[in-house]
Amino acid sequence: MRLAGTSIVERSNLSIRTHCRRLTRLSLGFSKKLENFKASMDLYFCFYNFVRNHRTIRCTPAMEAGVMKDALSIADLVDMAA
Repeated sequence: MRLAGTSIVERSNLSIRTHCRRLTRLSLGFSKKLENFKASMDLYFCFYNFVRNHRTIRCTPAMEAGVMKDALSIADLVDMAA
């Protein structure tokens, strides 16, 4: 954990806040129920790690870690959530 600096953590927090309106108070997407908030966060993190290609590593984090060989599509993610 020595390699993780505060700039990496702050950048991660900013990315999460800008992509998830549920974390912004007084917006239309604000979660009033904890269950809805957890479901929203689960979908976001699955999308971030398994679907979204990152410019710096040129693949998904799951592919970089060796968990998956190919990125999932959004349709795959929706099928898994249903």
